Amino acid sequence: MELWGIALRTVVLYFIMLIIFRVMGKREIGELSILDLVVFIMLGELAVLGIIEADRPMWDQIVPMIVIVVIQIVLAYASLKSGRIRHLIDGEPAIIVRRGKIDEKQMRKQRYNMDDLLMQLREEGIGDIRDVEYAILEASGKLSVFEKQKNKNEKPIFSFPLIIDGEMQQSHLHMIEQSEEWLVRKLKKIGYNDITEISYCSFQNGEFFVDLKDK
Repeated sequence: MELWGIALRTVVLYFIMLIIFRVMGKREIGELSILDLVVFIMLGELAVLGIIEADRPMWDQIVPMIVIVVIQIVLAYASLKSGRIRHLIDGEPAIIVRRGKIDEKQMRKQRYNMDDLLMQLREEGIGDIRDVEYAILEASGKLSVFEKQKNKNEKPIFSFPLIIDGEMQQSHLHMIEQSEEWLVRKLKKIGYNDITEISYCSFQNGEFFVDLKDK
């Protein structure tokens, strides 16, 4: 009878976990934030305890699981509304290589060593750092690499997000060697007077792409 009880608890907790992950939304494994990892580890531990501790009621595990999911949803919603909270929870991308020059200070700050950099560059098919225009270490730990253009007349294959959720991206402005005043002036010139109303703004080949927030 005890085995049947364990089997039943396993089935119940399995479907509870499915429901929880569906509520939490879709994220690829490589894109999990620190918050996601903490939540998944805690949920997994609680689910295991709920299965092996057959002498305790399942509510002892289900209630903490619900509390954890509620906290995660609240923080996820807050991060959608605030870039500062999002950067605090998920972290920010860091420019590791800029125009073929390694930023050792950023590498130390991110606790990212040269072997990691070279390995990820090789995975992108790049054997020489001099061929890299920008290498950006994403919050997920993935390295995004943009190669230098071999043909000077060839257009860049990437754009710079200058505004996300109504907030200027200082690092990207620095990458294109421009200031906040320059961005505000340029946007006003094309009819956008309030930066807080802009959901996304990018700059590529001297042109702006602007998407306004939903009203």
